[in-house]
Amino acid sequence: MDSNIKLKKQNEKGNLYNVEVVIPMDYGFIDNMYINFITGEKHKLKFDKCENGLVYFNSDIYLENKAIYRYFFSYNANGHYKEKYDDKYKLSVNYDTPEWAKGGLMYHIFVDRFNKGRSEDLQPMERRTIHKSWNEEIIVGPDKNGIWNNDFYGGDLKGIEDKLDYIKSLGVNILYLSPIVYSQSNHRYDTADYENVDPYAGSNEDLKSLCDKAHSMGMKVVLDAVFNHTGNDSKYFNEYKSYETVGAYQGKDSPYYDFYKTYEHNGKVDFDYWWGLKNLPVCNGNSRQWQQYIYGENGVIDKWFELGIDGLRLDVADDLTDEFIEGIRTAVKRHKDDGFILGEVWKNPMRMNRGYIESGKGMDSVMNYTLIDAMILYFKYGNKEKISYIINDILREYPKGTIDTLMNFTSTHDISRAINIFAPTYEFGGEWAWDIRNEDRNYQKNFKLTKKDYEKAKEIYMAYTYTLASMPGILSIFYGDEIGMQGLGNLANRRPFTWNKKDEELLRFFRKIGYMKNDLKFLKDADLKIIDITKDYIMFERYKEDESVLVVVNRTGDFKTFKVPSKYKEPIYTLKKSQKGVLSPYGAVTMK
Repeated sequence: MDSNIKLKKQNEKGNLYNVEVVIPMDYGFIDNMYINFITGEKHKLKFDKCENGLVYFNSDIYLENKAIYRYFFSYNANGHYKEKYDDKYKLSVNYDTPEWAKGGLMYHIFVDRFNKGRSEDLQPMERRTIHKSWNEEIIVGPDKNGIWNNDFYGGDLKGIEDKLDYIKSLGVNILYLSPIVYSQSNHRYDTADYENVDPYAGSNEDLKSLCDKAHSMGMKVVLDAVFNHTGNDSKYFNEYKSYETVGAYQGKDSPYYDFYKTYEHNGKVDFDYWWGLKNLPVCNGNSRQWQQYIYGENGVIDKWFELGIDGLRLDVADDLTDEFIEGIRTAVKRHKDDGFILGEVWKNPMRMNRGYIESGKGMDSVMNYTLIDAMILYFKYGNKEKISYIINDILREYPKGTIDTLMNFTSTHDISRAINIFAPTYEFGGEWAWDIRNEDRNYQKNFKLTKKDYEKAKEIYMAYTYTLASMPGILSIFYGDEIGMQGLGNLANRRPFTWNKKDEELLRFFRKIGYMKNDLKFLKDADLKIIDITKDYIMFERYKEDESVLVVVNRTGDFKTFKVPSKYKEPIYTLKKSQKGVLSPYGAVTMK
């Protein structure tokens, strides 16, 4: 439905007339100002009253539902035409994100590598290798038959349920699980059957049991959803004839043929493959059959939510059409009004010429890659320009509900572990701050920090995490980051969780962070104001109504002093025993 929104403009003293609010339909940005207005709606504001020497105008304005509108004011004052801009002049109409996700603490689990709950051994399956023990070394490239990612340890849903007390001890309220449905690889981004949990991960009943137990402990469950492509060894494509179904690979007589994108080349019809990978045929998002199967009534999303999940993380959301994402949202909201949709979008979602968020009909939020990139560049190299630029972009361009639910991650399955990124002995960088410069898989597998480099990296990592935890959005911990697990590259970072080897100091730190986030409840949707970013420290304020905190974090190995605004008293949380006005090396303070 559409809404009437009342805007009130408190303006300057003087003879004011022709007061209008302008809602631009097309615009650009320069020096924090809106420019290049090509089209826009103008709405007259009516005189309301004079009070305390100020003149007030207001009007009822009819706006369609949308995640974000930007606006500015135009008026004549004492005979001169003026325009009033402000980055804060934005609003949402009938759009908000789930309350439980705002400012949350997420635990990101790569299911096969977290914990094995079943007592019996895994049963052999075609094209799968089973590790002999939990402590056996991982495979970081193709096996002897040239097959990638087919080695399994047997981490499962029962194993996660068994460790919920441990996860809860970190202050977590959101579980984010890597794909769990029947697939051909250990990462399960190549689906074989959307309707059933992979047998190595458990069963549909295990998923329901995990969701029920998590809910009883105050935690929500978000599932990774891969709808852009399937595996070639699936009941839908069935290249290897592993299934009794007639797959799309067998020809047009297959009931699944229209699930996939095809193209004609030199008189031959072939399938489209994601990034040219022959094990990942691309699905046809415009196919009504495919759409109905995924998000129609009694479709895949319905089945997953009936088992108890609370949200979806959309894999490679860039490759899904806006229509498909909107269909996903309809299915999610059919089950839960507060169902959460998070997208894998690596760049600013508001500048992609897509309806990801702005339309209000798509995703709630995205993985905050741009901020993480800038944060790493700041804490590792002192690049204060980029972090200032990115934070300004987010505050200016994103809807408030999206800002409150951005996924701010320590690491993910797609990049190196944070502890490795901050180490001084390996130089990262490229398009992204975490890009690795040595593609040798054996080098990555065998790479291990010296004790000295590990301790140095840990200091920077803790300062970085303290900052990230204090920013708007969800703090997401990649399993094992809280105990100092290492991993150079996006395969070596997926080792089995080292339950018998934990960095206890780092674990205590993460538990303290979790306590802090849950203690300062107003931070879940508090606004952010950057006070100062220098080459030495970052200082910012989080505020909401009559509550606020000042956060100051030192990115250097030296003591640093800072000027404390008068309204702030003694610190309520500290890192490295920092004090009011004095930051210890890689230390931090939070003052209320």
